[in-house]
Amino acid sequence: MRFFPEKRDWTNRKLIEEIILKKYNQYYRLAYSYVHNEADAGDIVQNGAYKALRNGHTLKYTEYAETWVYRIMLNECLRYVKQARLLSYEAIQEENGMEAGYQEDDYVNIDLQRALDTLPDKDKAIVILKYFEDKTLEEISEILGENINTVKSRLYRSMKKLRSVLSDRPGSDMQNQEARR
Repeated sequence: MRFFPEKRDWTNRKLIEEIILKKYNQYYRLAYSYVHNEADAGDIVQNGAYKALRNGHTLKYTEYAETWVYRIMLNECLRYVKQARLLSYEAIQEENGMEAGYQEDDYVNIDLQRALDTLPDKDKAIVILKYFEDKTLEEISEILGENINTVKSRLYRSMKKLRSVLSDRPGSDMQNQEARR
């Protein structure tokens, strides 16, 4: 542990704080797209912010600070999804929609969420970053630390798989359109 942090550490910390405050809603949406639970998404963002602030001294290039923080948040989402969680009886009821005051969310496409959940984590991240967070392919390749051509091919394969999964659902629009032909 360092008792006398360098000036660079303080400027990095201030920059990271500004980024987290400015992009908090974006990080929250990212986390929510993985866990589909408001409390868990809040925990993920809080843990990610803590890790980013705690490790701010490791940031070497301030021009990549936003990408660096975004990568921390994405890693935190993936870590949370992989860890085994014990669910209470109430949580299971709530997840299945059996809670007494249950109301279905407006503007939520459950089929799309389930289809996204069938994708591997890295492919799901690419789709979310591209279509829900409006990131460019270059930004996605920086965030994930992968070649842009790899990102493009994964995006193409993921979209093809999503179309397939969504068209296989009974009563889907794609299935109805094919039946009309």
